[in-house]
Amino acid sequence: MATVFLPMPIRRRIGGEPSLVVEGATLRQIINNLEEIIPGIREELIDPELDDRVIRTISAIIDGEAADMGLRTTVGENSEVHFIPAIAGGAPIPLASQDGNRSKNRNEER
Repeated sequence: MATVFLPMPIRRRIGGEPSLVVEGATLRQIINNLEEIIPGIREELIDPELDDRVIRTISAIIDGEAADMGLRTTVGENSEVHFIPAIAGGAPIPLASQDGNRSKNRNEER
């Protein structure tokens, strides 16, 4: 069975435990089995418009690799599955320099 690591908001619902051991050969089966342990988690993890994908605000990482096949991604018997909140930002913001030209990002100004 796979070891599933959950983000902090979900951990609080299971007494603060960082992980659970869950049966499943695909990411979809893992989530369906998590639903039996933590009712309502399916709606928190699966995109309702794209039933084969994890929601955009969560990344599913299996054995250190992104779940690139969505919920069809296979999970090994001894795999580690991490549900990690996605991090936004990081795009360069063009700024005007003193001479009026636009630089590519803030770091170029310094």
